[in-house]
Amino acid sequence: MPSKLPTFPGPLTARGAVLAVLLSNEDQTGAEPLKGRVTLAAIVRTLKRKYHWPIETSSFPSNAVDGRATWATVYSLPENVIAKALERGGRDWLRARKQARRGMARLDEALEQ
Repeated sequence: MPSKLPTFPGPLTARGAVLAVLLSNEDQTGAEPLKGRVTLAAIVRTLKRKYHWPIETSSFPSNAVDGRATWATVYSLPENVIAKALERGGRDWLRARKQARRGMARLDEALEQ
């Protein structure tokens, strides 16, 4: 059975924010796009199951800020998946996301005045 092609979530959603970081192939610093709504793990699981993104997971032992032992998890997309996604509309999706975020920022500024 052939695997389904990945699809893009809404550009202004937390899923969209996480996918944008994965497609940029850059490290995610902190969890700002989540804003306390759901965990990063839950978003990644949804991107895998509902949107069919082949996200790779790697976990390793780490230390919390307070010194406790914990686990850190890194999520990534394979290089070939990123390249294909960008060719199949990913660049347009990222551009639309950037424009939508600018529009929201302008709206926020207008509401503050």
